Amino acid sequence: MRRNRSVSLGTVIYLIIGLVVALSNGYGITDLSSLLSFLLALFLWPLVLLGIDLHLSLGM
Repeated sequence: MRRNRSVSLGTVIYLIIGLVVALSNGYGITDLSSLLSFLLALFLWPLVLLGIDLHLSLGM
């Protein structure tokens, strides 16, 4: 049997909002730490809207 693994519309909307919020708050992708910061901001965008800074510094 084949399973249908579709993504819900709510998930797509949540990720689109996260993308817009992350990019508009300076979360770009230039290296590993900025990639991780971007992914955090993408999934935790409500925290970004509350003013919490999710920029990571790996110190490499």
